[in-house]
Amino acid sequence: MKALLSILITLLVCLSSLAQVKQEIFESFKLQERRDVKYYFPEDYAPEKKYPLVVVLDAEYLFDQVVAVSKFYSYYQGMPQAIIVGIEQGKDELRWEDCGFEGDTGLPTEKGKKFYEFLGMEIIPYLETSFNTAPFKMFVGYDITASFGNFYLFKDRSIFNAYISISPLLAPEMETRVPARLSDLEQKIFYHVIVEGKKSQELDQIRAMDKGIKSLEKESLKYFYDEYEEANEVSIVTYGLGKAWDRTFQIFKPISPEEYKQNILTSDDPVFDYLAEKYSTIENLFGFKKQVELNDIMAIYAGTRKKDDYQSLKPLSDLCKEEFPNTMLGFYFEGEYYEELGEPKKALRTFEKAFGMEEIDFLTKEMALEKIDALKADFGF
Repeated sequence: MKALLSILITLLVCLSSLAQVKQEIFESFKLQERRDVKYYFPEDYAPEKKYPLVVVLDAEYLFDQVVAVSKFYSYYQGMPQAIIVGIEQGKDELRWEDCGFEGDTGLPTEKGKKFYEFLGMEIIPYLETSFNTAPFKMFVGYDITASFGNFYLFKDRSIFNAYISISPLLAPEMETRVPARLSDLEQKIFYHVIVEGKKSQELDQIRAMDKGIKSLEKESLKYFYDEYEEANEVSIVTYGLGKAWDRTFQIFKPISPEEYKQNILTSDDPVFDYLAEKYSTIENLFGFKKQVELNDIMAIYAGTRKKDDYQSLKPLSDLCKEEFPNTMLGFYFEGEYYEELGEPKKALRTFEKAFGMEEIDFLTKEMALEKIDALKADFGF
């Protein structure tokens, strides 16, 4: 499986070099410099759709891998398509100037402050005004550039919703400052730390930060820490990116069997509430309404039957009438709702409506007819 995934990602890396990857020299007023910037736009980019924005530092060696993983996950419905911008920093060791911090205070250097504004006040606004970006933004960096991402946590509201911090070279006191700041932030944040398992002073500091973050109890914080002992400073990027993507965009994926068992069947809340919350979160995070997956409808329906939660059938039927208006789904579920409610006349009329509509998934006209015949026999209609 790992070999197959590696082959697919390699193919997608090659594809990412085609027409949808563009490179330009960006004239920065904040930096008073000209900077090399790469952009990836989905091949079928449509102005009426919204796209999450991924900002990648160290673009010389991170950009292509991020593009490949994003294409892979969006192709297989694991995430929405995204716009990706990469800032090249390898020339003349610019990364150390861009993302440097003072050794005593841990705050950005003068150049670091300018680079901070370059990303937040030039690059991101340029893309937001030129393209239809979603509210969701992700930051990706490695060692010194990963550490630099933490500075965006200290705004009143973080620009980024997700951080992928690969082997971060933490500034002084960040092992306590980051947990404290994540504790204070009220917005939903995904925070990933990915490290190789070599023994070092940096790893001790990272583990201290990990301990501090893990002590937090915040529903709005989704924190993940992955330490790969077999990885080195080069391979760690490949080890960690896919897993981070999978976790960040878990909410966007169809309900899995594990999710059904662990989250839906064990909850005391009405089954339909899980579906409503899932799609409300997607809309709030990504800025657009995702069409409800038929897979998710069926998972919720199965949950209502398993837990005898027939009250959830009514809102589920209303949703199906909106999302699948020409099919039997909405009226069939509504018929079962009236049946369980003890209103056979309403149930009969509703199943008759379902019979006149298109079959879908496991629902057939024969099933609706069986319901109709059973109600007529039981109640003498």
